[in-house]
Amino acid sequence: MFIGIDLGTSGVKVVLMDAQGNVVATEIAPLQVSRPQPLWSEQDPESWWQALDLAMQALSAQQDLRAVQAIGLSGQMHGATLLNSANQVLRPAMLWNDGRSEAQCRELEQKVPDSRAITGNLMMPGFTAPKLLWVQQHEPAIFSQIAHVLLPKDYLRWRLSGDFAADMSDAAGTMWLDVARRDWSDVMLRACDLSRDQMPQLYEGNALTGRLHAELATRWRMNAVPLAAGGGDNAAGAIGVGMTEPGQGMLSLGTSGVYFVVSDGYLSNPQRAVHSFCHALPQRWHLM
Repeated sequence: MFIGIDLGTSGVKVVLMDAQGNVVATEIAPLQVSRPQPLWSEQDPESWWQALDLAMQALSAQQDLRAVQAIGLSGQMHGATLLNSANQVLRPAMLWNDGRSEAQCRELEQKVPDSRAITGNLMMPGFTAPKLLWVQQHEPAIFSQIAHVLLPKDYLRWRLSGDFAADMSDAAGTMWLDVARRDWSDVMLRACDLSRDQMPQLYEGNALTGRLHAELATRWRMNAVPLAAGGGDNAAGAIGVGMTEPGQGMLSLGTSGVYFVVSDGYLSNPQRAVHSFCHALPQRWHLM
């Protein structure tokens, strides 16, 4: 048995599956989005955790989770979750659909003229890097305290296991990843006055990043199982429908819509608004 955790924009879903991938049970806990100003879209990371705990308790009340062997994570991409050196959240997370950082996008592309070649993408307000530049310029007291920058699902990972980790597919949506090399780009980080020390450790999506805290295992009546790195929502969904080999493609329609194609090498065409990301599998990339 396995558990999948998906941190969506409108809710947290947990799915219990058997070894053949058949869904045994599902629980969902809703989330709310805060829009305090035009173009802003935020959520409190604590609400993610409370929703996950609620869903897991509901699942464990109905199912015997002692046979679960591992947990995998997926979720909304691009969100900026900022922690200080005491691992306290510094401000509400700025989400993928937050549009306040248009000016910072232009500034970053001017600072790093070859940013599109490095990241495989046009700089857009939805991505993480321009959000951090906005924080630096508009909330400098918060920016000066940043010790860790986590993507939404990886904040849940930290709460689950204490590990600061990210998978390649989600990291590719930050605009700090050298997508061809599958490593953080020091050039892109410096453009935001950030460093590798503030970034999570990178893993391929099928790698194990840590183990569930013993107290959570007790709370949810299961074993302290390992956590898989997982993937961003599009990459994880693609694997779920079998998009793993070069040339395979799919059309995904949800809160947003994308055409997704798998590649076995880094291909970049941002000038035509084609996004290039690492897939959630080793030696695979995808275009959207």
